Amino acid sequence: MKTFPASQLLVNADGSIFHLHVKPEQLADNVILVGDPGRVPIVASFFDEGSIECDIASREFRTMTGKYHGKRITALSTGIGTDNIDIVMNELDALANIDLVTRTEKLQLRSLTVVRIGTCGAMQPDIPLGSFLASEKSIGFDGVLAFYAGRDEVSESDFEEALKTHLKWHLKSGSPYVVSADAQLLERIAGTDMLRGCTISANGFYGPQGRVLRCAVADPDMNEKLETFRFGNHKITNYEMEGSAIAGLSRLMGHKALTVCCVIANRRIESANTDYQPYIRKLIETVLERI
Repeated sequence: MKTFPASQLLVNADGSIFHLHVKPEQLADNVILVGDPGRVPIVASFFDEGSIECDIASREFRTMTGKYHGKRITALSTGIGTDNIDIVMNELDALANIDLVTRTEKLQLRSLTVVRIGTCGAMQPDIPLGSFLASEKSIGFDGVLAFYAGRDEVSESDFEEALKTHLKWHLKSGSPYVVSADAQLLERIAGTDMLRGCTISANGFYGPQGRVLRCAVADPDMNEKLETFRFGNHKITNYEMEGSAIAGLSRLMGHKALTVCCVIANRRIESANTDYQPYIRKLIETVLERI
């Protein structure tokens, strides 16, 4: 039986997990992740009246658990970036699969269903603003998964090698990794009315996504190369900043995961829509209906 010392598994005095401040009984099997803490109450506004069990705020992490049409759901904000996802996914898994009192792995492991709802920038000129896009494959430019054993077993090496060859990958950051979404969850959430694609998770908003302010980027042609990349029937469709670590860590831990985003910008035709809140509310409601 695996045991976890205090230096590995940090538990607060009230029995909650260290960063999230959530207790095991406050976690539902269905989890919706959003980046912005202010978006958690928007998700919770769709919950059944009187069903909210908890509202916990700790740093950028806000958690609310309640029911939607009788189904128990946890809404949790992650903040921005895959470094935060490393914290969130490990602590969600600990809440589900480790006894925080005895610090031992549970005999009966629990599989969570995790859906990230976010915003993204499109990388193909024909993707319209306001459309919903489900990440069939998540491509990590962040390097998080490289720190875990089993990285190669959950990723797609042929896709990775083709992408690195096409990009003439020379950056000193980690090698890209590619992880597919859970197939059944993808079919259930995306249905027939969402776009599907391959999503880059960048480890920054400016240089890592090819934006140039006062600092030049190492590869000014990166986005043009991403637009023209093809692997079989797959092409790069969008940029966001969290999905790859969610996909990769979920696979390693035995959870089901998917990222769906509302397209609020198109990088290839230089267009953007900052008034996207009505679209996000519609996407949230759609995911709640299908999760």
